Amino acid sequence: MAVGLRAPVASSLRPVAGCELGWAEAGIRKAGRKDLLLIRLADQTSAAGVFTRNRFCAAPVQLCRAHLAVARPIRALLVNSGCANAGTGPAGLAAAKRTCEAAAALIGCEPSQVLPFSTGVIMEPLPVQAIIEALPQAVARLQPSAWLEAAESIMTTDTVPKAASASCDLGGTPIAVTGIAKGAGMIRPDMATLLAFVVTDAAVAPAVLSELTRRVAGESFNRITVDGDTSTNDSFVVAATGGGAAPPVASLQDPRCAQLQRAIGDVAGELALAIVRDGEGASKFIRIEVENARTGQEASTVAYAVAHSPLVKTAMFASDPNLGRILSAVGASGIGDLDPSLVQLHLNDVWVARDGARHPDYREEDGQRVMRGAEILVRIALGRGTAQATVWTCDLSHQYVSINADYRS
Repeated sequence: MAVGLRAPVASSLRPVAGCELGWAEAGIRKAGRKDLLLIRLADQTSAAGVFTRNRFCAAPVQLCRAHLAVARPIRALLVNSGCANAGTGPAGLAAAKRTCEAAAALIGCEPSQVLPFSTGVIMEPLPVQAIIEALPQAVARLQPSAWLEAAESIMTTDTVPKAASASCDLGGTPIAVTGIAKGAGMIRPDMATLLAFVVTDAAVAPAVLSELTRRVAGESFNRITVDGDTSTNDSFVVAATGGGAAPPVASLQDPRCAQLQRAIGDVAGELALAIVRDGEGASKFIRIEVENARTGQEASTVAYAVAHSPLVKTAMFASDPNLGRILSAVGASGIGDLDPSLVQLHLNDVWVARDGARHPDYREEDGQRVMRGAEILVRIALGRGTAQATVWTCDLSHQYVSINADYRS
C-alpha cells in the first residue's frame, strides 16, 4: 500500500504541444494489461538523458546512449514493461534495434531518432514480434492527453501510476511540463530511477537541456532510495518539443534557465517522491536530513548510510524506537574523523540524542509516538560545518520480501 499517495487525476495532467502518447497490450508478460507505450514527438524535439551506472546496463540503455550521441532530433520514445532486455548480450541489442526500426517505419523517421526503454524481468529475451505486432495499436491511440494511460502502461510492481504536471511563465510566455515515472523496487539510482520521462513544450538547445537534466536528476531522482539496489535499466529522459510559443533557450546564460529548471525539477521531484511513497511493501515515508556537514557529499554519504541500513529500516517498519541504530549507521558511514560528541539526532519534534548520547529528557514513549506515524523526519546534525543534504526513503517490511521472492511467479 502506497504511503500517502493516490493515483493522479487525468484532467490534472497537462497536454504538451508537440507530444502524443499511445499505448497497447502486447502480452509481453501477462495478457490483458497495458505494457507498451509509444510517445511521438515533434520534428525538432531535443532530448537529453541520464542513465544507470550499472555495468550490466540493459540493451535499450546502450542503444539510447548511442542514439542520443548521433545528435539528431528525437521523434519517439518506445517503452515496454514486463521484460528488461538486460543480461541478454548481442541478441538483446539486436532485439532493441528491431523495435526501433519498427517504430520508425510507422511514424516516418530514422531508427536512430527512436529511444527504446524496457523494464521488467532481467535476463529474459525480449519478445520482439509481440511488440512489433502491437505497435500499430499504440500508433492508432496516439493523442496529447493520454498521460495517465501512459503512466499505467510502464508499471511493474508499482501499485499506483505516477504522473505530474507543472507550468511556468518563461520570460512572459507560458510553458507546460508533464512527466511520468515507474519504480517501486531496485531503487538507489546513482543517476535517476527505473524509468522517468518528462516533456516540455519549450524549445531548448540540446547542450542546455543536457545540463538541466543532469542538475534536475541530482536534486530529485538521485536523492531517493528504497532498497539500495541500482537497476540495470535506470533511465531519466527530458524532451523539449519546441511546440510552445516561447523563444528558444539557447544558452545556459539565458536568465530563463532557472525558471525552466525549476519547472522541470518540480515535476521530477514529485515523481521521485511518489516512487518512494510506493516503495515495495512500504508503510512509512522517511525524510533524512543531514546538516552541519563539511561538504554536501559528506552529508549525502551519512544520509544514505542511514537510509540503507536494514536495521534502521526494519525498526521503522516495526515502530520500534531502537534509535541507537541510527547513530550506529552514522558512525559506520566512513567519516574517519567524525567526533561523536558533536552529533545531534532529532526524530520529528523529539530530541533523541544530544552531543552524541541519549538526551536526558528523551522518553521511549515519545520516540514510539513518532515512529507510529506514516511520515517520519530524521534530522542529524554532525557539528562539522554548514553543508547539508536530504534523502528520501521508506521502511523495509515483510511484504518487500514477499514481493521480491515471488516476483517471477
